[in-house]
Amino acid sequence: MEEVRLLKGNEAIALAAIRCGADGYFGYPITPQSEIMETLMAEKPWETTGMVCLQAESEVASIYMVFGGAACGKRVMTSSSSPGVSLMQEGISFLSGADLPALIVNVQRGGPGLGTIQPSQSDYFQATKGGGHGDYHLIVLAPYSVQEMADFVDLAFTLAFRYRMPAMILSDGMIGQMMEKVVLPPFKPRATDQEIEQSCPWALRGKAHSRGQRIASSLELDPAIMEKQNVERQERYALVQEREVRCEEYCCEDAEYLFVAFGSCARLCQKSVELLRAEGIKAGLLRPITLWPFPSRILERYASQVRRMLCVELNSGQMIEDVRLAVNGRVPVVHYGRMGGVVPTPEEIVEELKKSL
Repeated sequence: MEEVRLLKGNEAIALAAIRCGADGYFGYPITPQSEIMETLMAEKPWETTGMVCLQAESEVASIYMVFGGAACGKRVMTSSSSPGVSLMQEGISFLSGADLPALIVNVQRGGPGLGTIQPSQSDYFQATKGGGHGDYHLIVLAPYSVQEMADFVDLAFTLAFRYRMPAMILSDGMIGQMMEKVVLPPFKPRATDQEIEQSCPWALRGKAHSRGQRIASSLELDPAIMEKQNVERQERYALVQEREVRCEEYCCEDAEYLFVAFGSCARLCQKSVELLRAEGIKAGLLRPITLWPFPSRILERYASQVRRMLCVELNSGQMIEDVRLAVNGRVPVVHYGRMGGVVPTPEEIVEELKKSL
């Protein structure tokens, strides 16, 4: 029987993590995502499923605890908000360099610096371009509802293990704090050590690896070997781009004007589409669900159909760069964004589109 609950987005993340067989959560409190850890501590999953939940002394400590669990083939995760994720960037780069799967949740707030605790989408570059060092990517999922906050936990773990790379759920303070009805996923048992050994032969299970080492590392001093490892990683990324693009198209069949928005802004734009269509203006919405891999080919297809694209973001203009690359100058692309935690109304977005007609 389905379990339906009225939950905040952050609470949905936590409950979904318990149900999808997560082995461990390591984090540090920061607004507006603290309810993830608070919910886990209140649920005490270590008594029911065996899931470890630990408040680390800092965000830096938490990401390296994730590294240790991931190296053993465990389903481990952390969560934070923008400044905290900035502190995790070295560890995320290390996870990527060691080809380790893990889940990072970022409930964004305004910045730069400590900024505000209000919602923002200004971590798009950090998430999709690799905020740490080196040639790496994260799989980035952008939920626009509390239901997707729950659904994307298991999906993120599945993709992370399939391609041996970290995945990020990139949310924001609006989705994290709002309350909606959620159908929680069914309980999935945690993987046994034998199952991990079979499905994750790379995991450290007390066996000696090459050169007798029992460590997981991204360090390689031979440039020829390091280049080979990077080439193999890029080939894996190409598979992700070919197979795992996800997006939603809303009223796009006959659209003459196309909104491109993700997360909370997509919710606003959906209403804007309805308002414009009531006035006889054929608007549509393309919502990227995977921010990396980005739905470039799908956007390219619409470049020959629509007159104009409007990127709506809670930032100064970040995703618009990927949209412009996708359409390659074939259609005008303009940006409308608010910063500092200010959230526009659907009516304001409508007026912005009308300015560009």
